[in-house]
Amino acid sequence: MLTTRKSTKIRKEEIKRAVLNIIYTEGLGKLSTRNLAEKVGISEGAIFRHFNSKAEIIHAILEDIRKELQDELRRIAIGVEPATERLKKFLFAHIRYLEEHKGITILLFSEATHTNDVKLKAKLNEILAEQKVLVTKIVHDGQVEGVWSEEVSEDDFASLYLGVPLSYNIESVLNHNEIDIDDFCERTYNLLTKALLKKK
Repeated sequence: MLTTRKSTKIRKEEIKRAVLNIIYTEGLGKLSTRNLAEKVGISEGAIFRHFNSKAEIIHAILEDIRKELQDELRRIAIGVEPATERLKKFLFAHIRYLEEHKGITILLFSEATHTNDVKLKAKLNEILAEQKVLVTKIVHDGQVEGVWSEEVSEDDFASLYLGVPLSYNIESVLNHNEIDIDDFCERTYNLLTKALLKKK
């Protein structure tokens, strides 16, 4: 019986997904070529026909973030809806992406912390810096609209926001995926907007 060979594009997606799945379900220590090959259903050698190294896989995952998550967050941030709506959509989109790509935060921050991959650190820094700029824009717009206090530092709030995805990831790992995403986002959004409101 003949089996259809999968395209390079499909295999690459499967490999990236398997990397994130291993990290999330088994931990970074279990990320080996052997384990990865087993999860994808190909030989260890076949992994390297698609990616030259583990670092190349990680850079490909980062590129996905730039194309998928960043584009969506940018679209929301520069939209014409009221700032309150944009902040909510921004937060929900961000957390849902992390939910669909479990293990991504652990992978990126672990690699950035424990390796000397200058390119990886630069790309990750670029992504976080843009997210900060986008949150700052939403907050600034809300202040101009008169719904949020001008006394709140846009920059400080954006730094605070960047901790939210990390908090979600920690909760998700500790609670073994038993998190109600909508509830988490609603509670977080309420806390964030309280920090922005004008004091009476």
